[in-house]
Amino acid sequence: MAKVVTNTNIDELLASEQPVLVDFWATWCGPCKMLSPTVDEIADEYADRVVVAKCNVDDADEVAMRFRIRNIPTLMFFKGGEMVQRLVGVVSKEEIASVLDSMM
Repeated sequence: MAKVVTNTNIDELLASEQPVLVDFWATWCGPCKMLSPTVDEIADEYADRVVVAKCNVDDADEVAMRFRIRNIPTLMFFKGGEMVQRLVGVVSKEEIASVLDSMM
């Protein structure tokens, strides 16, 4: 299950020794609703190897501003606290898995 990103816990999540995937989304965003089940599947399948988190840009606006989120959905991949990849828009499960697999 994906963790929920807040303005106060983002640094703790990014400090993980495991790779981190953050899904930036909003309740009013149609493409975000399309991508959400895929992110949930990734969270389940990679539960022991990757931290998967969801950031509602309306609830965690400081985080969205910090990472310069201009379009949603945006997926950001972090390793060692550093962003290594960004995917924007609805992407396939295979694309997400490919990025995660390359980070391990």
